[in-house]
Amino acid sequence: MLDIQKRLSPAFYAILSLPSTAMGFALSVQISALSWILGTKYGLEIDKIGLVWAAGPLAGIFGQVIIGLISDEVWFWGGRRRPFILIGGTLAALMLLALPSIDRIGDVLGLGLLPTAIVVALTLDLAINISFNPTRSIITDVTPPGEKRTQGYTWMQTISGFFGVAAYAVGAIWDNYVLIYFGAILLLVLAIFPPFFISEPRELPGAADGKSSAKASFSAILYAIQPLWGYILYAFYFIVLKVMGTEGSDFFNGLIQGASLGLLIIPGFMLFARGKQTFGPYAPGLIDFQKILFAHSFTWIGIQSMFIYMFNYVQDKLPDLDNVDQGRIVSWAFLLFNGVAALLPALVLEPLTRRIGVVRTHWICLAIMALGYAAMFFFGSSAAAIYLLIGICGIGWSATVSLPFSIMSQKIDQSRMGMYMGLFNLAVTLPQLVASLGVGTFVGQSDNKSVLFVICAGCLALSALLWRFVGETEAVKSDGVPAGAH
Repeated sequence: MLDIQKRLSPAFYAILSLPSTAMGFALSVQISALSWILGTKYGLEIDKIGLVWAAGPLAGIFGQVIIGLISDEVWFWGGRRRPFILIGGTLAALMLLALPSIDRIGDVLGLGLLPTAIVVALTLDLAINISFNPTRSIITDVTPPGEKRTQGYTWMQTISGFFGVAAYAVGAIWDNYVLIYFGAILLLVLAIFPPFFISEPRELPGAADGKSSAKASFSAILYAIQPLWGYILYAFYFIVLKVMGTEGSDFFNGLIQGASLGLLIIPGFMLFARGKQTFGPYAPGLIDFQKILFAHSFTWIGIQSMFIYMFNYVQDKLPDLDNVDQGRIVSWAFLLFNGVAALLPALVLEPLTRRIGVVRTHWICLAIMALGYAAMFFFGSSAAAIYLLIGICGIGWSATVSLPFSIMSQKIDQSRMGMYMGLFNLAVTLPQLVASLGVGTFVGQSDNKSVLFVICAGCLALSALLWRFVGETEAVKSDGVPAGAH
């Protein structure tokens, strides 16, 4: 083990952040370039672009949960998380290189443009998700609960955010093709070398003595993600319709939408009414974990919807610009969005969490983001207004990509971190499917694309309200008892 790791020095936190930075950079390239290249080079309509984006959350649903479960139990290539970081990083770089050649790849494989685009997007997201879970879990593995862990995750976002800004700067100053090729090279460097400078613990807390409180049975996992059942029903039904090439009947569509909403809202709000009551296979700690899933899911409907359809919003608001200039505006906007998210976590949010608490800091940031989204609806009619308001929204983004990991990781069994991190990611990927399948259809049919930010603002406001009722962080020991409860 390096001395900088023993001391948990800033240099070690920087190295520890680089694998996650690699995956974040790949995601930034995807956000900046995928919708743009599908709409301009390949001429796909907005609903088809949403379908391609739906492939990513599907990859996350299976990839992060499965890899999380596996990485908790295995050890090879000198680590528990390291092998999956190396494999996922390499595969993600190859898929980035495939984006400008989707049409030629389709000709070679004998597939159409849309199926090939889905395959490439699915493989890219699967590769990112193979690595994302381990890059976040490894921070928990090598840092103690409390301020040191929060510091690890805020450093992660500061370093990752800096490179995210660089990604959008490359796209804005040059173009998205340069960004794709530059991103593939950088991804390989950041994903392959840093893991060899991080020493992972051979045994996780509670794993060696059999005290792990969480059993990875299917029924227990299904019970743990109960607040997300409505998303699962909605996504499964409408993905099946897309695959079958049919729109379904209005009656059954409405029935499924109503049932999905009921499965989401009723158990979710009942969950918050239970207070600190604990029960079931993961108790204690389960109720707070489920509250986090429910609250976090609405954050991601609002954020993912903006990521996917921002280009269409700019097209609607600034129709006199050509596709290249519209793409540059989106890149500059996302640059500012990520610039704020790069500066705030370590410099502002982490010190603020020590004064007012991690959860309170988080929901305040989300509330500010909701106000920024609402202002986009009313005032986002020029490039300057878009830049200013998206910068304000970046306050919420800075919290979203740093603080929830610290909050969640200190409320659950430390020996099952990979599994919990994978389940936590379902609160990201399942709402992303709703954004891809439901929000896309609604925005595509609307004459005023500004309706996008009505949806985004409403989701972020609800998320902030729900996070308001999540308790402040309290680390859970390997025996399942909250720290300090003895």
